[in-house]
Amino acid sequence: MKNLWKYVKKYCFLYVLAIAAMIVSILLDAAAPQITKHIIDDVIVGGKMQILMKLLFGLVGIGLGRAVFQYTKEFIFDYAAAGIGSRLRKDLFDHIQTLSMGYFDNHNTGELMARIKDDAERIWNAFGFVGMLVLECTIHTVVVIICMYRISPVLTLIPLAILPVIAWYAIKMENGLGEVYDKISEQTAELNTVAQENLAGVRTVKAFAREEHEIEKFKKHNKKYYDLNMRQAKLIVRYQPNISFLSKILLMAVIVIGGILVIHDKMTLGDLGAFSEYASNIIWPMEMIGWLSNDLAAAMASNKKIKAIMEEQPVIKNNDKPVSPDLIKGELEFDHVNFELNGKRILEDIHFTLKKGKTLGIMGVTGSGKSSIVNLIQRFYDVTDGKILLDGINIKDLPLSLLRGQISVVMQDVFLFSDSITENIKTGNKDAAQWESVQQASISAEAHSFITKLSEQYDTVIGERGVGLSGGQKQRISIARAIAKESPILILDDSTSALDMETEKEIEAHLSELKESSKIIIAHRISAVRTADEILILSEGKIVERGTHKELMEKRGEYYKTYQVQYGEEEVKWQSIPAE
Repeated sequence: MKNLWKYVKKYCFLYVLAIAAMIVSILLDAAAPQITKHIIDDVIVGGKMQILMKLLFGLVGIGLGRAVFQYTKEFIFDYAAAGIGSRLRKDLFDHIQTLSMGYFDNHNTGELMARIKDDAERIWNAFGFVGMLVLECTIHTVVVIICMYRISPVLTLIPLAILPVIAWYAIKMENGLGEVYDKISEQTAELNTVAQENLAGVRTVKAFAREEHEIEKFKKHNKKYYDLNMRQAKLIVRYQPNISFLSKILLMAVIVIGGILVIHDKMTLGDLGAFSEYASNIIWPMEMIGWLSNDLAAAMASNKKIKAIMEEQPVIKNNDKPVSPDLIKGELEFDHVNFELNGKRILEDIHFTLKKGKTLGIMGVTGSGKSSIVNLIQRFYDVTDGKILLDGINIKDLPLSLLRGQISVVMQDVFLFSDSITENIKTGNKDAAQWESVQQASISAEAHSFITKLSEQYDTVIGERGVGLSGGQKQRISIARAIAKESPILILDDSTSALDMETEKEIEAHLSELKESSKIIIAHRISAVRTADEILILSEGKIVERGTHKELMEKRGEYYKTYQVQYGEEEVKWQSIPAE
C-alpha cells in the first residue's frame, strides 16, 4: 500500500493521538481486574471494608476513563479514515475523467463503479474501523497475556494452548464466509439486474406475454441466492459452536486448575478472579482475527485494483506546446483521414472541407463510419493517418478543453441527467447560459411548447436518461442543449430519428438561421440532409458519393436508391421541389 502513503501522511499526527488514546484505554481495561483482585482478597477475604469505596470509585473512574479514551480513539480513526477515503475516491474519480474513450470501450460501467464505491470503501475501512481493531486486538492481547503471566505463569499456558485453536477455527470460518459473501454479492447484483430489467421493460414483458418466463428466470436467480445464504448459515453452524465451546473450555479450565492452585496456596482467590477476567477479555480478539484478516486482504486487493486504474494514462493528451487561438471561426477540414480501431479499418481516405456557417450532411448504412467522424472531431480517438484541421490548425495542437468547448453535439444515444430541464439545457454552458438563451434554444429545438405544458415547466425534474419523456421529447431537449452552448460547430448525430417529418422540418428551419455555426448533420433519412451544402455518402468507411441533393439525385447512385426506398412513388414530386 505504498501508494497510499501520500494520503496517510497528512493524518499521521492524528493517528499517533488515536493510538495513544487506544493504549491508555487498554491499560485502563487491564487495570480493572487488579481492582477485582483487591476487592476479593482485601475486602471479602481480608475484611478491609474501609477500602471498598476507594476500590469501587476506582472501577467507576476506570469506566469513565475508558469511555473518554475509547470515544477519542474511535472518533480520530473515523475522522482520519473518512478524510483518506474521501481524497482517494475524489482522486480516482478525477483520474477516470482524464482517461480516453478507448479505456471506457474496454471497461464496463459496473466495474468502474465498483472501484469508486466498493474498493474505495474497503480501503476507508482498512484505515478506520478495521485498522483500529487490528491494532487494538494486537495490543490488547499482548497486554493481557503479560498481566496473566504476572499472576500465574502456569495458568497462562492454558489460554496460550487453546487460543490458537480458537483463532484457527475463526480464520477457517471467515475464509469460507468471505468466499460466500463475494458470491452472495455477485448474485445480489444479478438478482437486482433481473428485477430492474423486468420492471423497466414491463411494457415489453406484457406485450410479448413473457410474465411466466420472467417469473421462472427470477425464481432461478432467487434459488441461487437462497442456496448461497443457506451455505453461509451452514458455515456459521459448523464453526461457531466450536469457537463457543472452546471459549467455555478455556474459562472452565482456568477456574478448575486455578481453584486447585488456590487450594494449595499457589495463588490467592483474588488472583483467580482477576485471571478469570483476563481470560474472558482475551477471547474476543481471537474470534475477530479471521474477520479482520479477510477485511485487510480485501482492502489490499482493492488497493491493487485502484492502483491499476491510477496507473492508466490517457492515450489522447494535450500537446506539450498547445496552440490557443483567441477566436475559433468553425472551419473544419478532414485531410485524407484514415482511422483504425483495435486493428480494424473504420475510415479510409476521408476528405472534405466545411466552411464557416455551412452545413455538411453525412449518410450511410449502420456501421459505415458516420459516428466515427464525430468521435474524431472531438478527439475521443486520434486519426491513424491524415489530419483534421480546425481553422487551419491541427486539432492535435489545440487544448482538449478548448477543442471540445467549440463543439456542440447531439448524440445518437440521448443522455439526460437527473435534474431539471433548465439545468439539462444549460449543461454545455453553465456559466453563460441565462434564462433567455435557454428559452430561445428550446424554441429553436421545438421543445418550448411541450415543456410549458409540464407541471413545473422548465423546473420539471426528469429522471436518469430522461425517464418520463418520450423519445422525441428527449431528442428535442438534447438539441436545445446543443444550441444553447452557442458553439461554432454544431453536430447532430441522427438526432431527429424519433421526430415526425413536420417537427424535423421546423427544427431544420431554425438551425438554418444559425449563420455563425458550421453544422454537420448525420442521418439515415434524406429529409434531414437534403438542404445541406454538401452531402457525403459513406459505405464501409469510404466516401462513395458526394454532392448536393440535386447532384446526387442526378447521379442515380446510392443516394438515389435510398431516396427511392424512402419516398417511392413520390420521387417525381420531390425531385421537382428544389433543395432550399
